[in-house]
Amino acid sequence: MSDAQKHFRDLLHAQRVWDVPLPRFDPSDAPATPLPLFHSWFTEAVAAGQHEPHTMSLATADADGVPDVRTLMLHDADERGWHFATHTTSAKGRQLAARPYAALGFYWPAQGRQVRVRGTATPASREESRADLRARSTGALAAALTGSQSAVLPAYEDLVRASGAAWERAGAEPDAEVATWTRYVVEPREVEFFQGDDRRRHVRLRYRRDGAGWTRELLWP
Repeated sequence: MSDAQKHFRDLLHAQRVWDVPLPRFDPSDAPATPLPLFHSWFTEAVAAGQHEPHTMSLATADADGVPDVRTLMLHDADERGWHFATHTTSAKGRQLAARPYAALGFYWPAQGRQVRVRGTATPASREESRADLRARSTGALAAALTGSQSAVLPAYEDLVRASGAAWERAGAEPDAEVATWTRYVVEPREVEFFQGDDRRRHVRLRYRRDGAGWTRELLWP
């Protein structure tokens, strides 16, 4: 084993998780549907000082069924589902066009909590996608205007030039249109809430779609 590999492994094994007092979660008090519990846990994550609690992992699969994952921002969570946005021409946009299924993962280590969502990802209306873009910051609009997400970049200087032009346009045209920018809604089939426990008696509560309602069930950790 090389010195670099040994250093990495020693460093890895020295890491610890949940070195703060963890909240208790009684699943018998959980609401009948997952959305109110998600709203509550998100609010508590913010109150606990969790850094970037609105970031999440998005997993998709391409036309061959090969999985892919990345981190992006949650744009909303309502009765329709969990919302995010991207270009239809990006890797995730193309993958969702081929296989419209997605999984989301939230991790809030400040409280030892995770939330997992699985379901169907559906594009929102053009009006809602336009409104989503208009609600973003100048920098976010500039990034959307830069375009070509996930395409091969010949040289970093090409990005600098395209980004500079996009920033200028975003400042001059705050309502600029980006035809490929699309908001997606993940309509959940399953939502799991995981509460860590320092004795490894983790609580896992899964909501599973059952007709028009939800079935709640505990899972072994």
